[in-house]
Amino acid sequence: MFSGSIPALVTPFAAGRVDEEAFRVFVEWQIEQGSTGLVPCGTTGEVATLGHEEQHRLFEITIEQARGRVPVIAGCGSNNTATAIEHMRVAAGMGADAALIVLPYYNKPSQAGLLAHFEALAAASPLPMIVYNVPSRTASDISVETLAEVAKLPSVVGIKDATGNLGRVTAQRLACGTGFCQLSGNDETALAFNAMGGVGCISVSANVAPKLCAELHAATLEGRWDDALGLQDRLYPLHVALFSDASPGPAKYALSRVRPGFSTELRLPLTEPSAESRKIVDAALKHAGLI
Repeated sequence: MFSGSIPALVTPFAAGRVDEEAFRVFVEWQIEQGSTGLVPCGTTGEVATLGHEEQHRLFEITIEQARGRVPVIAGCGSNNTATAIEHMRVAAGMGADAALIVLPYYNKPSQAGLLAHFEALAAASPLPMIVYNVPSRTASDISVETLAEVAKLPSVVGIKDATGNLGRVTAQRLACGTGFCQLSGNDETALAFNAMGGVGCISVSANVAPKLCAELHAATLEGRWDDALGLQDRLYPLHVALFSDASPGPAKYALSRVRPGFSTELRLPLTEPSAESRKIVDAALKHAGLI
């Protein structure tokens, strides 16, 4: 259902408010450049600082602008199961294609709690779900065994794996089946992730270099590994540079360099990237041929 280069969209702000027109233009550019799906309100979209009305409005704009040309995977996760259910209800009503569900953060649920969380979501909404496992942010990690149980739920169709553990790809493939959609959550290792059975990436770098990221993932899915390796070499410094300061600060700065006028504004507690980070981003953009 989902594959290729799928940006976790940044959220542009202007004077503290979501810049809806800039977001529409950005979504259109992503589609024109070859992105194969869109994720509004993920980590890179600063979802932790969005109000629920803002979050739902971003779902709506993305769906309206996409017009069915690419799937929209709405960021619906929460550490409160009831809140995640409400986000899914709204996203489904607007016509989203799926929901990205980050593991409950801060609460540190047990494996039994994680399974119960997804069972409750599946019972409340028919919207397809992609599990988002990012232990570095959530302080919880879904085991391969628990994921195999979660994958038995008819509405759970895949995982965004941001563990950085490439061995998980094979383990999850064996546990969940070859039809279970595995998407990387780490741009820098996405080529290897795909070689082991993944089908794409929910990407930070695709915000800045959508065409190159789309070409890289197309090459892996078509078995053109030499082409993919060349693109990986071109993009790797950018993958690293975009985390040279708190994300998505470097990504927004990079966008202002490749799309002059794009806002670098962030919401507290995030602040704009340091001078050193901006220097690293500039060098990476030059290496990739983007500036």
